[in-house]
Amino acid sequence: MTRTNPRDAPAAHPAAAHPAATYPAATYPAAADEDALKELIAGELGAVRDRSFGLTTDVLDEAGLTSQVSPLMSPLVWDLAHVGNYEELWLLRAAAGADAMRPEIDGLYDAFEHPRAERPSLPLLPPDEARSYIGTVRAKVLDSLPSVRFDTADPLTSGGFVYGMVVQHEHMHDETMLATHQLREGAPALLDPVAEPPRMPPSAGSGIGEVLIEAGPFRMGTSDDPWAYDNERPAHVVDLPAYYIDVEPVANAAYISFMEAGGYDDPRWWDAAGWEWRNAGGKRAPAFWHREGGRWLRRRFGRTEPVPPDEPVQHVSWYEADAYARWAGKRLPTEAEWEKAARWDPAAGRSRRFPWGDAYEEGRANLGQRALRPSETGAYASGASAYGVRRLIGDVWEWTSSDFGGYPGFRSFPYKEYSEVFFGPEYKVLRGGSWATHPLAVRGSFRNWDYPVRRQIFSGFRCARSVDGEGR
Repeated sequence: MTRTNPRDAPAAHPAAAHPAATYPAATYPAAADEDALKELIAGELGAVRDRSFGLTTDVLDEAGLTSQVSPLMSPLVWDLAHVGNYEELWLLRAAAGADAMRPEIDGLYDAFEHPRAERPSLPLLPPDEARSYIGTVRAKVLDSLPSVRFDTADPLTSGGFVYGMVVQHEHMHDETMLATHQLREGAPALLDPVAEPPRMPPSAGSGIGEVLIEAGPFRMGTSDDPWAYDNERPAHVVDLPAYYIDVEPVANAAYISFMEAGGYDDPRWWDAAGWEWRNAGGKRAPAFWHREGGRWLRRRFGRTEPVPPDEPVQHVSWYEADAYARWAGKRLPTEAEWEKAARWDPAAGRSRRFPWGDAYEEGRANLGQRALRPSETGAYASGASAYGVRRLIGDVWEWTSSDFGGYPGFRSFPYKEYSEVFFGPEYKVLRGGSWATHPLAVRGSFRNWDYPVRRQIFSGFRCARSVDGEGR
């Protein structure tokens, strides 16, 4: 994710494919019961750390952890020490009032001080030292947790906010680590879990089409979710005209139709900047795809396999998503259109936290690295929104047409570098999370953002259109 600014791998390690992680029945923290909330926090801190180790020191040797697979990504050892340094800054120094442990390394792990391309040249902590450092930080955090008061007058600790922020931050970096693994060459380091996502009969979802979202106001964002980020706040009313939105994300088979129809060669479908991007890089397919023997193949975590026709297309840029939508006579949904389709319950006149309700329920979405791939069209029908729109949470991040910016009344908290410095037309909003996103790090109001050229992220899309039949 944007804000968090080894060729010889050891044998694949099953712990990385099925990390120890908790999935509480309700990921909405119970702020009124401080002891229970602290118990939940301690459990989630342990679960996310197990996941981080399952993506780094448990599966790669020192060379794999310290090398840089792409200038787009940090060496994995940087991510590992960074999450510990971030935890020290916020949970020991800010929340517990402790002295700095290693102030000399703060600059090394400041995502804004050193861009990713520079990080391999920095005097980073070696893997063993990084693991020791973040372990010491964690021990001190757990020791201090009982004495920290979740004071309702202090927005940093109220409802355990700062602890939720740190847990979510590490989960975000774990998703970034997965993107780094996807870019790695050589032998696979990650195994598919035993329990794969539901595999549907071929073309099970063909002809599902789109649904009408009636005109009218809805409540966008949140003001009462204690672990929501500043850019999700405040809740506000948005009045939208009627529109249609796809029931499912665009699948690989549909995207191949666009490719076979010459979609990459016709400038009519491309934004001007996107056409320039396509020509400069010679793009002809999603990232990690290649054609061989008359069929499309993809590389997925070191394995080469046929492109599954009924999975959502993945690893496409905003430009590619926008071009497909134009070709299909549609458009990308605005961020508000996406959220209304995902959260608004017209019968109850309220917004839900997830498409299906206010509590996370396992089995309703493909989240949390339970699989190393998206599910297929027709899966997770029980996770549909009130409008019947499916797989809005999990599977693939969905590009929207909207630029990233603050809501009316936005206030930066607890630091401008999380959201505010990214506001502007350079970044497009993505919604909904992916198969790599943990349930604690996504909800119906959650907002992700990235440059429109980005493809290493687990990004896809669905289309929308106006009721007058005009795509744009």
